[in-house]
Amino acid sequence: MNCNVPTDIVFSFTGFAMRGGQTDTHHDGWGIAFFEGAGVRHFVDHQAAVSSPIAELIKRYPIKSRNVIAHIRKATQGQVALENCHPFVRELWGQYWVFAHNGDLKAFAPVLDGPYRPVGTTDSELAFCYIMQQLRSRFGTERPGRAALRAALAVLTQEIAAYGTFNMLLSSGAELFAHCSTHLVYLVRQFPFDTAQLSDEDVQVDFSQVTTPDDRVAIIVTQPLTSNEQWTAFRPGELKVFVDGMPEAQL
Repeated sequence: MNCNVPTDIVFSFTGFAMRGGQTDTHHDGWGIAFFEGAGVRHFVDHQAAVSSPIAELIKRYPIKSRNVIAHIRKATQGQVALENCHPFVRELWGQYWVFAHNGDLKAFAPVLDGPYRPVGTTDSELAFCYIMQQLRSRFGTERPGRAALRAALAVLTQEIAAYGTFNMLLSSGAELFAHCSTHLVYLVRQFPFDTAQLSDEDVQVDFSQVTTPDDRVAIIVTQPLTSNEQWTAFRPGELKVFVDGMPEAQL
């Protein structure tokens, strides 16, 4: 989720968590990270999201953030363990970066020669460490502008996607990068707001009652979370950058 004002994710997460073992087969752990200023609230659990007590906390506690990344895991590489649960967090340029991956990378074995090393045994965390290493190698100790960062990530995501499926989300809290290898969709909720109905749970919210006319929220997921809203599909191979609740125009 990427927003122009701090927003809670309770509604979307309620439907999302149902896919972690009830309406879908992604039951091998889950996690979520909320940016708040320079800090990150990071929760992971190797239990299925549908039965996790920590997931219940997230459903009931309206943590507000402008950038949130959540993940439900179906293990393809690495055992079911806490260290293999997404999202993963690393520091670069004095900022926390959060990453989550949906897919499977075969024979992906980059050389890691810097400070970034996987703790777990997933292809996902390996890819994240490689991205962090390559960005630091290319730009040094100072964060580049968004256009340069986007261009570098476009090259890196295509390189990694050559090894398999690489749908990913990446954020430092300033914006949210989303790369589609096979399937991602998004929607933007903004004024005039309407009622949304979850696809995975009999829950609906009239957003006109809980928002202001200035609010704007972008939701990016693998499969649509609601049944009565218009979701837009990414093109395979596409990298989008979301800023203040909107996809940024590609120059």
